[in-house]
Amino acid sequence: MRRFVLGAIASALVLSAFSPTAAQPNLDDVKIETVEVADGIYMLLGSGGNIGVSVGEDGVFMIDDQFAPLTEKITAAIKKLSADPIKFVFNTHWHGDHTGGNENLGKAGTLIVAHDNVRERMSSEQFLAAFNNRVPPSPAAALPVVTFNDQVTFHLNGDEIHAFHVEPAHTDGDSVVHFRKADVVHAGDVYFNGMYPFIDVSTGGGIDGVIAAVEEILGIVGNETKIIPGHGPLSNRKEMMSYLAMLKTVRGNVATLIENGKTQEEAVAAKPTAALDEVWGNGFLKADAFVGIVYSSMK
Repeated sequence: MRRFVLGAIASALVLSAFSPTAAQPNLDDVKIETVEVADGIYMLLGSGGNIGVSVGEDGVFMIDDQFAPLTEKITAAIKKLSADPIKFVFNTHWHGDHTGGNENLGKAGTLIVAHDNVRERMSSEQFLAAFNNRVPPSPAAALPVVTFNDQVTFHLNGDEIHAFHVEPAHTDGDSVVHFRKADVVHAGDVYFNGMYPFIDVSTGGGIDGVIAAVEEILGIVGNETKIIPGHGPLSNRKEMMSYLAMLKTVRGNVATLIENGKTQEEAVAAKPTAALDEVWGNGFLKADAFVGIVYSSMK
């Protein structure tokens, strides 16, 4: 699988995206864009995973924090929304484009919260076979201070912010955050809107888990729900249903190739995503890389 992935992705950016401590790409020109999602809830876009922010009388609740060099820009954007300090940062999973700012925020007094497996992954060296890359442990200040096993609810800013762990999907530590009253969901990297997703098979992820997680999210959202994806523009139920249909189609096509005895190289060469590539193949993960990952996760 490695040769397909490495041939399809710009190595420097990708390796830094999944390593909290790797040398980061030059982010000097990155600008933080703020998108209003609902009353008091915002999505911040920069470089890396999409950030969610809740502001109100109880303080600032933040979901994910991109790369360490962007912390100053991100906090400046949040200060335009609220003068209060960032009380909590919730990590949807362990990858560095979602946790890279943890150390800076932790040292500033922000309480870091995540699933048990996120702290476990960040506390020890990880190996990402897709990129042939070893990820060293994160500094102590970057680690989640509060962890949970199944679900946790924050009662903040007039809302019930319900976070729940899904079975291994993008990784083994994925959580979804549901603002119940505001009708907003942050899906983390279970959802790459408009593109093929990266699935981290090395740390427990798999195509079947991603499909199951997306189906679980669709069970709690309605037609008016706003969905913040891990990557891509602000979304909704209809777009997520299209994403689910794509995942199931690719899984089915790859399963047929496996049943027919095709090797991974043969499966990739068969182009089982050809009919989908025009719509879904324009993200950072190209079709051949995605097929290789799906095949690997099913074998």
